[in-house]
Amino acid sequence: MDAISQPEETVTLHIPNNVQRRLNRTSDELGRDLRLYGALMLFQLGKLSAGAAAELAGVPKVVLLDLCGQYNIAVSQITPEELQAEIG
Repeated sequence: MDAISQPEETVTLHIPNNVQRRLNRTSDELGRDLRLYGALMLFQLGKLSAGAAAELAGVPKVVLLDLCGQYNIAVSQITPEELQAEIG
């Protein structure tokens, strides 16, 4: 992350009470979960780099990459053919 402070935006989500109860999460926990899951999805879709996704999720990059493994999200978009060509 940059040492220079970046401006931030605040986004407000309206979550139905029954959804929050079903998930058994406090408002703060639910906010952290949504940031993390959103960051993982944006990384998976190729919309954010691993570093930017980690920043959005509020976790170190290595933690984000570990979570990708837990959720079966590929951390590389290289095909087996491209890998074979690279290693010769």
